[in-house]
Amino acid sequence: MSVVSAFFTIHAYDALRQHLDRIEHMDFLFGEPRFVRSLDPDKTEKKAFIIDAAGLKLANTLQQKRVARECADWIRDKVSVRSVKQASFLHGKMYHITNGGVAHAILGSSNFTTKGLGLSAGDSNIELNLIVDSDRDRADLKAWFEALWNDADLVEDVKDEVLQYLDQLYQNHSPEFIYYKTLFHIFDRYLSDERKTEGDIARTSLFDTRIWRALFEFQRDGVRGAINKIFAHCGECGSSSRPTPSLRFWNTSLQNWRPA
Repeated sequence: MSVVSAFFTIHAYDALRQHLDRIEHMDFLFGEPRFVRSLDPDKTEKKAFIIDAAGLKLANTLQQKRVARECADWIRDKVSVRSVKQASFLHGKMYHITNGGVAHAILGSSNFTTKGLGLSAGDSNIELNLIVDSDRDRADLKAWFEALWNDADLVEDVKDEVLQYLDQLYQNHSPEFIYYKTLFHIFDRYLSDERKTEGDIARTSLFDTRIWRALFEFQRDGVRGAINKIFAHCGECGSSSRPTPSLRFWNTSLQNWRPA
C-alpha cells in the first residue's frame, strides 16, 4: 500500500485498523514537511499535538494513550514513513493498494485524517476524489510514487521522528511536567508577544534610561506587558526602524518620571 498525504492522525488509523492491521506493508509519504517538523520530540512547541486531530471529542481524548501506543506498534512493524523536504511542493493525495495482484487507486484531496476520509461522525470535510479505473493510469501512478519515494534529494526518512512523537503521547508524565506544560500553553501567546516587544523596545533608548535601570525585574515585566497591551489595542507596531508612537510615549514618560 502506498499513500501520499499532508497529514496523519492516530484516530484515522484507529477507525480503519481492522483493515490496516491486515496489510503487509505501507509506504507513507508526507506531502507537507512542516507537519512533520511540528511534531517536536523535545515537547517544547505549542504545535506538538498537531498529529492528533484538532478538536477531539472527549471519547477520543480518553482513548488517546491506547490508540497512540497501538498505532506506534503498527507503524513500527508495517510502515515506512518519509517526507518531502520542500514545503508547498507536493499538494496531491493518493492511495494506491495492491491486493492479490489487483491494483486499486484513489487520487484527490483527502488527507489521512478522520475528517478527510469521511470517518468523523457529522463533522467531515467536503473532499473531491477520483477512482482511477485504468490499469495504465494506476501503473503510472505507482511508478510516479516509487520515483519520488526513492529520490534522496527530494525525500527523507522521518519514521523515527513520528515514533518518538507517538511515544510521548502514551507515556506517563509526572505532575510537574503537566504543570509546566499547562503554564506554557496558558502563557505561550504572552511570551511570543513579549519576544516581539523586546525587539521593538531594543530599537529605542528605553533600555538606556536611568529609571529603566532602576526598575526591579518584575516592574520591567509590567512595563513590557503594558506596552504589549498598547500594541494590541491602540498602538502602531511596525517593522520600521523608527520607534512606534507607543514606544515613544513610554520612552518619554520614563525619561521624565520622577519619584513622588
